Amino acid sequence: MHTVSEQALSCPQCGAPYPGREKWDGWGFEYKSEATFFGLPWLHISFKLKPNRMPVPARGVFAIGQFACGIFTLSQFGIGVVSISQFTIAGFALAQFAAAYSLIAQIGLYIHEGRGQFVVNVFKLLQ
Repeated sequence: MHTVSEQALSCPQCGAPYPGREKWDGWGFEYKSEATFFGLPWLHISFKLKPNRMPVPARGVFAIGQFACGIFTLSQFGIGVVSISQFTIAGFALAQFAAAYSLIAQIGLYIHEGRGQFVVNVFKLLQ
């Protein structure tokens, strides 16, 4: 028996996948609080990839991750009521690119109020 790193993709002796782990469910970090609100965890943080290398989106009241969906999101790609993201669809957004009811964005579409470098009211586009 040999010691094998947890980071090893396969055993250098026999080729077994992820030999240093008793159970392996992907790469990265994920935390989900046990407390829930209408079935959603209060906090879900996910910077994780499944074994097939698909991202695991964060879903919760407070959702933090590369991909996030929730009431309050902090992410690269997010959908939420209140969102701080690079790309987002939200009620209220602070983003680089956004579509929202109200927003502060570099580029975005808004319904009620918008501020930023290039933001346009959706209704003015439809006229």
